[in-house]
Amino acid sequence: MLLLGLTGSIATGKSTVSSILSSPPYSLPIIDADILARKVVEPGTPGYKDILSYFQSTTPDLLLPFPDDPKYDRSKGAPLNRAVLGRRVFGDSEERKRDRRVLDGITHPAVRREMYKALLSAYFRGCWAVVLDVPLLFETGLDTHCGTVMVVAVRDPEIQMKRLMERDPHLTREDAENRVRSQGDVMEKARRCEERGKGRGVVVWNDKDKEALRGELERVMREVARRNPRWLGWLLLLCPPLAGLAEIWNYWRNLVINGRWREGELKAKAKL
Repeated sequence: MLLLGLTGSIATGKSTVSSILSSPPYSLPIIDADILARKVVEPGTPGYKDILSYFQSTTPDLLLPFPDDPKYDRSKGAPLNRAVLGRRVFGDSEERKRDRRVLDGITHPAVRREMYKALLSAYFRGCWAVVLDVPLLFETGLDTHCGTVMVVAVRDPEIQMKRLMERDPHLTREDAENRVRSQGDVMEKARRCEERGKGRGVVVWNDKDKEALRGELERVMREVARRNPRWLGWLLLLCPPLAGLAEIWNYWRNLVINGRWREGELKAKAKL
């Protein structure tokens, strides 16, 4: 089974690509880290309690009012105000970076556990490929488990800012810039993706409209399918030891690729 890591940056169109891949003719199962991140901090979960323990005393309005829905279980607590929490952790100051690390330390381990459960389910269903949709794929090291990484990118940063502020009109430009910076330079992600080699790293450019995006994605998926035939997926499903060896080889090769990338980045910075 091919693990297709999907990433990008905020407002580059990653969610649109994920939606297209989940629909015919692809019909791939999607493991969405953002959805799982919400799930693991729902009221009553250990993640929710840890967030309240660290943030509530210093973050006014961290909780939303209780919903009017009579079926809502108030004993678990009020929902998190994600906009307020976002303003607390997004930004370049040392305080915000520290708080973001705390939040990541709460959510990331729980999200990974949910991901592994979903991957195991997809494997036993005999899926040809599964999409791992993670905004911070490289930053969290999950790219090392992926057979192919797909980055959705835009060449013009203003397109990204425009889309974000149209999607979330409550954001100020400063808020939008902080959120864009928090997910890293998408052009750097594109270069890092291409460094993986043909077929192992693919970039989907999304500077135009949705129809152009569909055409670009179709081109990219033809390349991915050519290098990851369905018969190979079935062979690995029918022979679990071979699948285990393939995963070990894939992981080691990705570590080598990442090491080469970091070495190149250090050399480039040394020349500045």
